Amino acid sequence: MQTRTLGDTGPTVSAVGLGAMSMSGAYGPADRGESIATVRAALDAGVTLVDTGDFYGMGHNELLLSEALRGRDRDSYLLSVKFGQQVGPGMRFAGQDSRPASVRNFLSYSLTRLGVDHVDIYRPARLDRSVPIEDTIGAIKEMIDAGYVRYVGLSEVDAETVRRAHAVHPVADLQIEYSLLSRAVEADVLPTLRELGIGLTAYGVLGRGLLSGNWVPGRADDPRNHSPRFSTENASHNLALVEALRRVADAKGCTVAQLAIAWVAAQDPSIVPLVGARTRQRLAEALPALAVQLSADDLEDIEAAVPKGAARGDRYPAAFMSSLGVGN
Repeated sequence: MQTRTLGDTGPTVSAVGLGAMSMSGAYGPADRGESIATVRAALDAGVTLVDTGDFYGMGHNELLLSEALRGRDRDSYLLSVKFGQQVGPGMRFAGQDSRPASVRNFLSYSLTRLGVDHVDIYRPARLDRSVPIEDTIGAIKEMIDAGYVRYVGLSEVDAETVRRAHAVHPVADLQIEYSLLSRAVEADVLPTLRELGIGLTAYGVLGRGLLSGNWVPGRADDPRNHSPRFSTENASHNLALVEALRRVADAKGCTVAQLAIAWVAAQDPSIVPLVGARTRQRLAEALPALAVQLSADDLEDIEAAVPKGAARGDRYPAAFMSSLGVGN
């Protein structure tokens, strides 16, 4: 397994990480046994970075990971945990709570559910606009000093917030959506990360499955039906982009998904793509992306197939877009 270092002060991790959110119902029902087997298969393949959130399935994901990781050497993997997203019954999102007292409280619950004595990277899931980011990062720093956390992370914030947080304590990485369909980070955020020596863990590298080459519209129970990019009026246009990308992938002898992952990894040596596989089959399809080498000509062909800004539809429903540090 290839490795990458998250920025100047972050840990060295596998060149691709495992995002566990889809194992807790985010995109429909997931098989628990298969999810656990997928986590273990990822670790066996050399994946060392596992990403979760305390609100994924309202604790379900952390408990699942606890079972999947049981018996593993604690130093053989790193846990990235997001906190603070408030969710009511019926999975109704209700804002972010990043008050210092809440940081400590959320961490205590996560440590218990995960069955570990420390979290490797701890990060607020979104910016809590009612709490100065300095206060939130200060609380995480206290937990680092106490030995319960190893590194500070951020998620879905703008360049100014990155600078303010980094001034309180070095930030290892920013977790943010980045894919051929979502490139807003390239304007201000990515240059800021490079300037400050901060890594980036990219989620949504397959556009929530749109870039997998496998998604087809029409499934009535698909939660993605609520996403503008998957709506009837936008899906045909976006799928045409995928077909254009497929022609480039066929010429490279790889799948569309592998090409999309390789493209993200090629943008900077401090970027680690997170693969949201929830089955061993999807994991096995994704990991060969690390062997896909992209030349300058390849990158030009990919850009021609999926130009920047070509996707139609926001990456989240309108109600969620305001919580993001950058747009699409």
